[in-house]
Amino acid sequence: MIYLDNAATTFPKPEIVYKTMNTFYRTLGANPGRSGHRMAVAAEKEIEDTRSVVAQLFGIKDSRRFIFTFNATDAINMGIKGLLKTGDHAITTHLEHNAVSRSLYSLEKKGIITITKVKNSPEGLIDPNDIKTAITSKTRLIVMAHAPNVLGTIQPIKEIGCIAREHDILFMVDAAQTAGVCEIDVNKYAIDMLAFTGHKGTLGPTGTGGLYVGERLTLDPWREGGTGFEPASLSQPEELPFKLESGTPNTVGIAGLRAGIEYIASTGIHTIRMHEQKLINKLIQALKDDQRFILYGTQEISKKVGILSLNVKGFKPAEIGAILDQSFDIAVRPGLHCAPFAHQMMGTFPNGTVRISPGCFTTEEEIDQLIAAFGQIASEEI
Repeated sequence: MIYLDNAATTFPKPEIVYKTMNTFYRTLGANPGRSGHRMAVAAEKEIEDTRSVVAQLFGIKDSRRFIFTFNATDAINMGIKGLLKTGDHAITTHLEHNAVSRSLYSLEKKGIITITKVKNSPEGLIDPNDIKTAITSKTRLIVMAHAPNVLGTIQPIKEIGCIAREHDILFMVDAAQTAGVCEIDVNKYAIDMLAFTGHKGTLGPTGTGGLYVGERLTLDPWREGGTGFEPASLSQPEELPFKLESGTPNTVGIAGLRAGIEYIASTGIHTIRMHEQKLINKLIQALKDDQRFILYGTQEISKKVGILSLNVKGFKPAEIGAILDQSFDIAVRPGLHCAPFAHQMMGTFPNGTVRISPGCFTTEEEIDQLIAAFGQIASEEI
């Protein structure tokens, strides 16, 4: 199969990820931090070593402020619901994944917060001045994707982070589509909370991810229980990361995440990003002047990660996805991509688009085969 659904989850993973997880579970499968025996201590060390690796990836100075989660959705819920209180105002965009949109809406529906959604350009870009204009005296949080999962447009988070700091507002970034693909430094970009998932650009397994919690804020835990720290107390520990990491962690997944990030470090983030952009640009150049296709978002490749949403005239996205799968053995992602407001802004609701997302192991020959398949489908030669 030609796999072009890496924005959903990267596949395949580097071989070292498979080997690391296999070896870990066969030799270090104890419960970390809950026992004093050597295997448990070694498992705990794997977690802390990975915490340091992740901290280095994002420029986090104190690795204890990085919290392991089970995915970006988990991290986003932890940040939004652990921070916002009655009367707070939050600013977001129409381009967000449901992890952000639903978390905010659930609080708004209960009358706890108010929300302002900033509009985007047709290219999928947020204007920092629009964020600034939306600020009120009650604004507590600005939360947005670094690169939304439908269009892949890289947002000016550095400029928006500066605006947040100038107004003493907290800034949360959803890096689900950019972690491991774009350089991210939480200090340079004035990021107070950074959420990411381990199974996409960082090339780790599903069930992994994390949240950076900056020094300007504290979060209420949204799950409480065993931490392996202060077990006699009825209260959740206040010390990070224990305060926000209740329950037995996905230790084997965390080991795989470390292997994925170390693979990225050895290959080079810039190298991976340039490869994926090159493949998307090849697709754009092949289709942009063909009237049978509708391409969405910016076509300026330097402003995108490796994501392209498109439609084929005369076909619904689900039909294209099924034909590519069944007739050409090509995997893509049709539909709304868990981002209905983005599709409403694009005019593609309720059917959505066909999203193409190559990965670091995708080849130019595979993109050529996709282009040929699109040509046959659009000409109804199948």
